[in-house]
Amino acid sequence: MNKKTVLEQDVFGKRVIHRVAYDVPLKEVNGKMEVSDDIRIKATIPTLNYLLENKSKIILLSWLKRPKGKVVEEWRMDPVAKRLSEILNKRVKKVDSVVGKEVEKEVFSLKVGEILMLENVRFHPGEISADDKFAKKLASLGEVKVQDAFAQVHRIHASITGIPKFLPTVAGLYLEKEVDALTPLVTSPGRPFIVIIGGGKISDKIDAIGNLIKIADYILVGGGAANTFMKGLGYEIGNSFLEDVFVDKAKKEKKDFTQYARDLIKAYPQKIILPVDFTAGDDLQNPHATKLVKVAVSKNLVAKPWALLDIGPDTVKNFILYVKSAKTIFWNGPLGVFEDSRFAQGTEQVALAVAKNRNITVLGGGDTIAAARKFKLENSFTHISLAGGVTLEFLAGKKLPGIEAIMDKD
Repeated sequence: MNKKTVLEQDVFGKRVIHRVAYDVPLKEVNGKMEVSDDIRIKATIPTLNYLLENKSKIILLSWLKRPKGKVVEEWRMDPVAKRLSEILNKRVKKVDSVVGKEVEKEVFSLKVGEILMLENVRFHPGEISADDKFAKKLASLGEVKVQDAFAQVHRIHASITGIPKFLPTVAGLYLEKEVDALTPLVTSPGRPFIVIIGGGKISDKIDAIGNLIKIADYILVGGGAANTFMKGLGYEIGNSFLEDVFVDKAKKEKKDFTQYARDLIKAYPQKIILPVDFTAGDDLQNPHATKLVKVAVSKNLVAKPWALLDIGPDTVKNFILYVKSAKTIFWNGPLGVFEDSRFAQGTEQVALAVAKNRNITVLGGGDTIAAARKFKLENSFTHISLAGGVTLEFLAGKKLPGIEAIMDKD
């Protein structure tokens, strides 16, 4: 990475704003909110330990959910501070604001090696509007900013792109790890380079697919994404999940993804590998009956209320052949409704094959990680990217504002 990291910046004894992505899932237990998945918190521990070793005064800054500039009690950072404290076995003090006299009092009384977590920064309207006055107030709390929130570096927000205007900003060790793992996929992948695309919303993946298809040797398509391609080829898919037309209100654009899928297949017929069979259910939400559907038999795959819910056994065998030959694999999105054991075979068997591949294997996206965990394979891959949408934007070749704002190496 050509950006300066925390290892190259003097942080000894300094007040460090550690910008993290602690947008973690919460659950209510005995009337109190608790963190239900701490993987994003644990990802930042190497940076925190480094700062602690260097006697920094640590100011943690993150957002949680989408409160739209208002205080939402159940989205306060208290349960996150509590869980981090448990992980570090060290007190993490929490303050109920992000700027103001109370915050300044706590920040400027910090001793070396102490940690203070500020309140959900999205409680302040200046965060999303990227207000420079708000960013300057945040920056005044620290002497250095460490950007470790890889999952949020695609945002132009005060705490992401605003603070670096007023404070030296370097990358954290977690952010560096993500960038270093993903960069070879777009610059120098080992070949064959296989991309596996699944999941539901193709609108989140379309730019990445458009860029990766120029780089990858093959793109294997399953899950809800495959439905868009099948529809684009004129197949009847019944009540299957389908994202065919997407309207971007902000950009005032309308995108027909079935047409886009059709154009991709026409332009890259040898690269896009689609399912040859599916496991279908008699209802999208609550299926009782199942059946195997062969693509070659008829254009009418299923009629409503039936839905395509998993790739079929022949497709699994075909996908595994590609996986076994791969020198680099990137996988985003499950290949079926893996939460239901009747429709989990495609995702599980392909996941096992990817796990057995001893070359470069990278997973991205929350649902893909959830599937890996379900099948107890989360430690079997070269790298698991926790960022989801940002990972796809990175692979699409987009410049990410939060990374651009980090200081370049000397």
